[in-house]
Amino acid sequence: MYILGIGCYYHDSSATLIKDGVVVAAAAEERFTRIKHDTSFPINAISYCLENISIKDIKYIAFYEKPLLKFERILSQHLNSFPLSLKTFLKSMPHFLTTKLRLVKTIKKKLGYKGDILFINHHMAHAGGSYLTSEFENAAIVTVDGVGEWTTTAFGIGKENKITLLQHIEFPHSIGLLYSTITAYLGFSVNNSEYKVMGLSSCGNMNPLTNKYYPKLKRIIKVNKDGSFSLDLSYFTFHYKDKMPSKKLCNLLGGPVEKKDAEMTMRHEDIAAALQIITEEILIKILNHVHNVTKQDNLCLSGGVALNSVFNGKILRKTPFKKVWIHPAAGDGGTSLGAALYVYNSILDKKRVYSFNSPFLGPEFSTEDIRKFLLHNKIKYTEIISTQKLIEKTAELIAQNNVVGWFQGRMEWGPRALGARSILSNPCNPDMQHILNEKVKHREKFRPFAPVVCEDDALDYFDCDKPIPAPTDYMLMVYPIFKKWQAIIPSVTHVDGSGRLQTIRRVQNPNYYDLIKEFGKITKVPIMINTSFNIRGEPIVCTPLDAYKCMMGTGIDLIVMDKFIIKREENLKDAWDSEVNGKD
Repeated sequence: MYILGIGCYYHDSSATLIKDGVVVAAAAEERFTRIKHDTSFPINAISYCLENISIKDIKYIAFYEKPLLKFERILSQHLNSFPLSLKTFLKSMPHFLTTKLRLVKTIKKKLGYKGDILFINHHMAHAGGSYLTSEFENAAIVTVDGVGEWTTTAFGIGKENKITLLQHIEFPHSIGLLYSTITAYLGFSVNNSEYKVMGLSSCGNMNPLTNKYYPKLKRIIKVNKDGSFSLDLSYFTFHYKDKMPSKKLCNLLGGPVEKKDAEMTMRHEDIAAALQIITEEILIKILNHVHNVTKQDNLCLSGGVALNSVFNGKILRKTPFKKVWIHPAAGDGGTSLGAALYVYNSILDKKRVYSFNSPFLGPEFSTEDIRKFLLHNKIKYTEIISTQKLIEKTAELIAQNNVVGWFQGRMEWGPRALGARSILSNPCNPDMQHILNEKVKHREKFRPFAPVVCEDDALDYFDCDKPIPAPTDYMLMVYPIFKKWQAIIPSVTHVDGSGRLQTIRRVQNPNYYDLIKEFGKITKVPIMINTSFNIRGEPIVCTPLDAYKCMMGTGIDLIVMDKFIIKREENLKDAWDSEVNGKD
């Protein structure tokens, strides 16, 4: 039985295909259209998922929210805020009436589908994406994001193939929207740059006793002992207009909303730190309450706030939970998967047969496909037939401080590059963070880079929970780096001595694992920088063409694409004669 999951029309559109309860393909639409956080109907992602089957083979389509219930909330919030909301109402209604409420017609027209379409509550899709991909037979479930239809925060329990959500908090009271509001205030883009604010927070004063913005931000949210909360809406405008911070919030924080790309000062760092402190305090109270109510030692966490890796690394140390699972696509991009699994397991009442053990669910390109691409476009390359020699050569190049695009196998699922579409470099080089930020990623200088280490070496370098939680495989947890190593791997050591760690087991990705080990043989440090294969403002690369264009437009020195090494310098003089740059 095939079930197709779809999520779209808000942000991070995606599609997922499951066969008899097992996820066989999943991808975000942005990877194909090259539009970051693409919101459109994910026709390209769906086409990829259906590469080897027909739409007639699909038994059910699962959609990640209930559009009519969401429409009810939109109408309600605008009516409650009238006349302040009139402009936003008039702007948003046409898209809702012509597109969002006509999903069934769109699916039938674009896909030729004639079967059943099941609409899953948004937070249930989040819950399904977390619990139904876990190894747990029983677990507490917590979902936290900006907003679904009405819900912004929920918790419940999963038992075998069933999920029951017990309590929830409704819009406009939202941790996710609080975080997004401060993200907007600091001059960053909403639904895109919250993780930048998280990174910025570590640069600020994380002591609530001495951070002067902490008591100020505490004024805008009331938090109860059980973690339930409510916002003082006089500090916000998101419930009636596109902009999020109110003038009252600007006055509270001592200045107007920052312009895009503004230089971050100590003031901004301390505001970000205060936000992170408050977010963590609320989440810890919620998790303690959930553990008390559910009596479960296993926790499944999902929703956009579950991508806050700084907090995630503290969960097992600051709450009673003993094990935690977070899906690698915990935000809205993963809800197509959650919706499909929820239909199979909970609605159709099928026995669970799947737990998530590999993020490599996207498109791949064969050796012959890549060779044809290189030859057709007259791109110079070196082919190394032996996998071992290719790994040895790549490790040597990285140890020599080359910046390497690593393009191998099936593309990753989720917002993090995990060793299929990655940029790899030497963490021991003290200049490498600057090189990557300035010449490759073209991004803010405060942004840290993530270390990747083989799981069997991780405890030698990082102060991780024991045993190392599975979400660490997907770069979802930040841990302290032991002090004696911080000066040795400066380019992955954040200002607070931490690193957003990715661990890798050989069974997940043998070549990636072996490359890290080989790099360790050369340098005596089996850790590399792993960052996403893209530049600022663009999605992670999907195809060989995407990868080549990215290299030629940045300071990436070379790409290791399957068995081929493509050096930027060798192709630079011929780049503008290539078909990939628009010249026949």
